[in-house]
Amino acid sequence: MRVMLAEDSTLLREGLVRLLAEEGHEVAAAVGDGGALLAAVAAGPPDVVVVDVRMPPTHTDEGLRAALEIRRRWPDVGVLVLSQYVERRYATELITADTAGVGYLLKDRVAQVDEFLDALDRVGAGGAAFDPEVVRRLLAAHGTRADPLTRLTPRERDVLDNMAQGHTNASIGKNLHISQSAVEKHVNAIFDKLDLSRTSGYSRRVLAVLRYLGSRSDMGKTD
Repeated sequence: MRVMLAEDSTLLREGLVRLLAEEGHEVAAAVGDGGALLAAVAAGPPDVVVVDVRMPPTHTDEGLRAALEIRRRWPDVGVLVLSQYVERRYATELITADTAGVGYLLKDRVAQVDEFLDALDRVGAGGAAFDPEVVRRLLAAHGTRADPLTRLTPRERDVLDNMAQGHTNASIGKNLHISQSAVEKHVNAIFDKLDLSRTSGYSRRVLAVLRYLGSRSDMGKTD
């Protein structure tokens, strides 16, 4: 894939450049701020951008704003966001917009090379990849306020957790050691209990779940 990076830490940025090159990806640009990333994408959109949430000059949400702008102007470009912490407001804002070709990982996940590369591949293929810890925080934030979630069984919550990360039914079954048909039954039960319309396509399914969660998000708070 053709990839562009935006990360203000020179050490991490150069490490990612080397890793991606070793995996056969083309690193078309590696920059240190959101403005430079937007300029690089405008000059020649890549398949995927990997962008840190907080970058110069204010180190608040420059990377996220660049990611959202890329999603608006170049919807075919995959966006994989990296964050040092679970920032609920930013995660919800990005995820609830559209999960086709979107990922959100904690930076610690980058050290798990296989997981990072798998997330990059999924985003590049138009799928979704959300850090399990991000999903857990989002689910926990709404568990007491969103009554329908309390109707889910423990197994259905496990399936929802995996589903929200962007896993397919087959990979959920593998992760939870249950059959694919059992996963499908749990998924149907989840959508029935959450009063969500049935959708086709795995990234659309994730979008429905996260939009449900995001609709109850307190956009004025961050973790």
